[in-house]
Amino acid sequence: MRVGVVTFPGSLDDRDAARAVRVAGGEPVVLWHGDDDLRGVDAVVLPGGFSYGDYLRCGAIARFAPVMRSVVEAAHGGLPVLGICNGFQVLCESHLLPGALIRNDVRRFVCVDQRLRVESTATAWTADYAEGQEVVVPLKNGEGGYVADEATLDRLEGEGRVVVRYVGPNPNGSMRQIAGIANERGNVVGLMPHPEHAVEALTGPTTDGLGFFTSVLHQVVSA
Repeated sequence: MRVGVVTFPGSLDDRDAARAVRVAGGEPVVLWHGDDDLRGVDAVVLPGGFSYGDYLRCGAIARFAPVMRSVVEAAHGGLPVLGICNGFQVLCESHLLPGALIRNDVRRFVCVDQRLRVESTATAWTADYAEGQEVVVPLKNGEGGYVADEATLDRLEGEGRVVVRYVGPNPNGSMRQIAGIANERGNVVGLMPHPEHAVEALTGPTTDGLGFFTSVLHQVVSA
């Protein structure tokens, strides 16, 4: 299975995401922000790492990259897409996911090994977990506070589209402790924490993040 990993100007976690795909058993495919060809991949990861330097508003410039036209079109057609940190911001700015990510309420960059609870396994990226399972993956952001109006939050909760939630102290002020959400179809998921940094015991606090990548591989293979 071929998983595209998009590099925007300023991306720094693209190689980590590609390695996570390889560790999970997939073939990472390098995608450049200036190209609109997805090269026939079976899924796409938008990695974290200061896309366009986080100027203006995180993700607001990246959404206009040529590759995003193809990503948005393919996502509407059912292609699995995972956005991590800045990638989550890009998905919101592209209107593939509702809401927005704003400055952390603590007004500083946060870097911790974060405990999460998996709230939904009905997505392309979480099917290998169990509902209610708690995992620990790194979290590192300055603008990671998820916000949306109350009607949107109620809809996300009611439709089971809150994918993961922070456990314990809220690290960035996200509304309702939300750490990740999905679209209606479940093929598009945005996460603020970084599962790609928790796929190997040598470099991560756990290997709990690997399930996000094996989930999509198993789903595509069984489709």
